[in-house]
Amino acid sequence: MTAPVNGSADASPGIPADPPGGRKAVAVWGIGVAVYFVAVIFRTSLGVAGLDAADRFHVNASALATFSLLQLLVYAGMQIPVGLMVDRLGTKKVLTLGAVLFTVGQLGFALSPSYGMALAARALLGCGDAMTFISVLRLGTRWFPARRGPLMAQLAGLVGMAGNLVSTLVLAPVLHGVGWTAAFAGSAAAGLVVLVPLVLFLRDHPEGHGPAPRTAGAPGGFVRRQIRESWAEPGTRLGLWVHFTTQFPAMVFLLLWGMPFLVEAQGLSRTTAGGLLTLVVASNMALGLVYGQIVGRRQSARIPLALGTVGLTALLWAAVLGYPGDRAPMWLLVTLCLVLGGCGPASMIGFDFARPANPAERQGTASGITNMGGFLASMTTLLTVGILLDATGDNYRIAFSTVFVLEAVGVLNILRLRPLALARERERAHATVSGPAAPPGPVPTEPGRALA
Repeated sequence: MTAPVNGSADASPGIPADPPGGRKAVAVWGIGVAVYFVAVIFRTSLGVAGLDAADRFHVNASALATFSLLQLLVYAGMQIPVGLMVDRLGTKKVLTLGAVLFTVGQLGFALSPSYGMALAARALLGCGDAMTFISVLRLGTRWFPARRGPLMAQLAGLVGMAGNLVSTLVLAPVLHGVGWTAAFAGSAAAGLVVLVPLVLFLRDHPEGHGPAPRTAGAPGGFVRRQIRESWAEPGTRLGLWVHFTTQFPAMVFLLLWGMPFLVEAQGLSRTTAGGLLTLVVASNMALGLVYGQIVGRRQSARIPLALGTVGLTALLWAAVLGYPGDRAPMWLLVTLCLVLGGCGPASMIGFDFARPANPAERQGTASGITNMGGFLASMTTLLTVGILLDATGDNYRIAFSTVFVLEAVGVLNILRLRPLALARERERAHATVSGPAAPPGPVPTEPGRALA
């Protein structure tokens, strides 16, 4: 007998509602998170090696930016295929393939003699990286009770930001101490370290809590059916737009345009600008725990937290860009960076809408659709800011106005989908629970009853 889907209409009162959690769940989930941690270190390693890469491959700034854009493009493009793979093949197989790909990609980047080969290595790394986060989310839903879902997702995001810090604090001095090839080839060994326990010990789900068997369908129909049914759920679409609207301001700032803005437009030294970027990461890690606890305890906080983060981000950007004079004061820049730290945790709320809207056999696909949102917004903003900077003679006030446009588009779609998505959650909860209608708020023992 299989366990019911968390928060789905497939659950019935006579079947155990939740995975058990416990120490074994933490151990298995920890293996998956370790793989994601290494993937993030590899993903962000270029951020601390930009100048070295430009010298090694003899490229200008535009060619260097292509590394980041290509990684985002590959990552975003792989989300739905990876989600389908997780649903079809299971978490362990996809994570294993991902670890092999990003390890080979990192090693190839270390040994690449030319710009073209280095670009291909980063694309390979991006493919492997794209397979990690959705897999970790799937582990969380299969090994822990539904009420722990928001916290486990936020913890996974926190570990990812820790990987970002490792790149900044560890890889950078190693790179300058031992050189390009030794630093990147040596870091690739971390991929082998996490691959061993992954292959030996990771399991897709606890015994007796696997997803329901797939019904036989027409050959070639699995992909279309998974995407169609996931997209048909308003919760999946709402999750995508929450992720779209919340994630990109911080990602664009950290990935490419934060350093030029702080140095060229605000007149800060590279050291001071780097400190502010680190502040964004630290704020992200701290707020991730707070957001996870709030959403886990009170599902009704999902929309207010997401829209509040968007509104506060827009307010701080408006204050910085509209500040009289050429430069904003340091206290305002610090406040902006602290607020940007909330963008990552807020984006995780998108998965808290997609998760209860889909049964276990569609969790990977739904997560992939949701995860595309923020990366599509980030790619759009990265390109648009660059185009506007070139067109306006490096006018950052005009270029960063793109943030407000995309946030407005996202908020309108969130408000449009919210009533329908929450109505569907209530219908699912009433179908799951026998007896009188469930009261609002999270109910620890029965997933699907905690509604916004």
